[in-house]
Amino acid sequence: MAPALDSSASASTLQASYTSPTSSKTFSYSLPPASVTTTTEKTAYLSALRSSIVQLQEDVNGFLTAKMAEDKALAASAGLKADDKAEEENYGEERVEDEG
Repeated sequence: MAPALDSSASASTLQASYTSPTSSKTFSYSLPPASVTTTTEKTAYLSALRSSIVQLQEDVNGFLTAKMAEDKALAASAGLKADDKAEEENYGEERVEDEG
């Protein structure tokens, strides 16, 4: 998942997308226009960008926490027990098996 900044003449959007084999979610936050000229406009834009980034991080963390709980519940219903610490470290990452 990589955040992207989409700017147009009228407004900008901070956006991040999550995609997995079973679901997808897009997080999107409106920003003031990126074409700023005065120090006050630049300060307002950077403040809005910072606030949006903090909100994006909170929303993504909440979403991934819910996905982990959902995956854990599915595993439990199938009779499997997950290693919580390993799952948290690797959540959302591809698993690569060690060859050795």
